[in-house]
Amino acid sequence: MKRFKLISCEVMFREMCAVLARSPHQIDVEFVTKGLHDLGAASMRRTLQEKVDQSDVARHDAILLGYALCGNGLAGLTARTLPLVVPRAHDCIALLMGSRSRYHEYFEAHPGVYFRSPGWIERGGNTEQLRNPAASRKADATFTLQEFIDQYGEDNGRYLYEQFSQYQQHYRQLTYIETGVEPDGQFERLAKQEAARRSWSFEKMQGNLSLFGQLVSGDWPETDFLVVPAGHRIKATYGDDIIAAELSPPF
Repeated sequence: MKRFKLISCEVMFREMCAVLARSPHQIDVEFVTKGLHDLGAASMRRTLQEKVDQSDVARHDAILLGYALCGNGLAGLTARTLPLVVPRAHDCIALLMGSRSRYHEYFEAHPGVYFRSPGWIERGGNTEQLRNPAASRKADATFTLQEFIDQYGEDNGRYLYEQFSQYQQHYRQLTYIETGVEPDGQFERLAKQEAARRSWSFEKMQGNLSLFGQLVSGDWPETDFLVVPAGHRIKATYGDDIIAAELSPPF
């Protein structure tokens, strides 16, 4: 039995708790407010770095991250003394679906789709939307070109701003991801009500918690997880592997 530290977004609270009960390892858990996403990539990374750095090297064998790349919020996050383990995904919708390939297939077949899950309904507040491509934004908010450039750089910022502006106008469907942790039908009912309020079509799909289970059980195939050795940091690759580890400069 090993001992891990799990740092996870609270949006996945119910799903993480469900798999933690079946983990063969001892895991200390810290859930972080969903609002961290709203602060931008740099602030998100600083906050998570502080929490990573506070982990006890004498107590834990590795730090597990219940996050995806999340709009580059994890890019630059450094493993100081303990390895970091993170799923290869752009955002948590892919985690909730069980694979990034399933997410991409669904997204390509359903352009203009807006996702909900138990955690995004329960803990999302006015719900910053997660979607692909690469940026996480609120469906009802207005963002300037400069904000995108400040967060993602000149070229990426301009591209994402253009994509976001076009995409924002074309939501047509709300898809509720049923993950199996629901106590009753209230989350699905709320998702249906939102779809009706926005005059969108509604669809429910079955989620898959296999990536959650693998993360907390220590089963980390390279195709689905990145293990960042001590002294390295997370780098966004903008390729199929999504993230990679690179040597961290001295700090």
